Amino acid sequence: MKIVSNIDNLEVLYQDNHIIVINKRVGDIVQGDKTQDKPLSDIVKDYLKREFKKPGEAFLGVVHRLDRPTSGIIVFAKTSKALSRLNESFKNRDTQKTYWAVVKDAPPKTEDILEHFLVRNPKNNTSRAHIKEVSNSKKAKLSYRIFHQFKKYSALEIDLFTGRHHQIRAQLSFIGCPIKGDLKYGFDRSNPDGGIHLHARSLSFTHPVTKEKMTITANPPSDVLWDQINA
Repeated sequence: MKIVSNIDNLEVLYQDNHIIVINKRVGDIVQGDKTQDKPLSDIVKDYLKREFKKPGEAFLGVVHRLDRPTSGIIVFAKTSKALSRLNESFKNRDTQKTYWAVVKDAPPKTEDILEHFLVRNPKNNTSRAHIKEVSNSKKAKLSYRIFHQFKKYSALEIDLFTGRHHQIRAQLSFIGCPIKGDLKYGFDRSNPDGGIHLHARSLSFTHPVTKEKMTITANPPSDVLWDQINA
């Protein structure tokens, strides 16, 4: 994907009058939280204000989110019309999300579909996977395939059928393949940048105004492992 611009480390993958698509960095929070760190949404607003010399506040609607330690594609709406239509599209799962993950060892199969029931624990902000349905659980389903093998790790391409809290992290951990750097889900050490090797690689969706079918891809951040895949 050709980068439209890269200003103040903000990687803009695509934008028009209605939407802007960003390649989120590890550590960015999409929307403000209790940490009071400046969220990506505010960084993008500042960018739009400077880029288009807006005298007042720039409108920006948050459509979906990624976990703070995760990198990859985030779509924002630049108009209220685009926001309402994108919200509906994401709610109805009229989108296709593909992720890349680098995990410990290798899964039991080269490719597979994983189905679990996840229970969220708000106290420690985790989700736990169960084989069978239990109280307060939600069904989670994804498919994966190994597309690159390292000495100690495997790179997986993952397609989501459901969108649950920490779904990929919890399901991969359950089969003995925690994501590299993900201490919360069983990996033995953190990454130097505090992130995890989970990247929102591509997103397919219908443009909220033009109705064009769009697929946008984003390269993962540069490091020793990701760079081997991108070589």
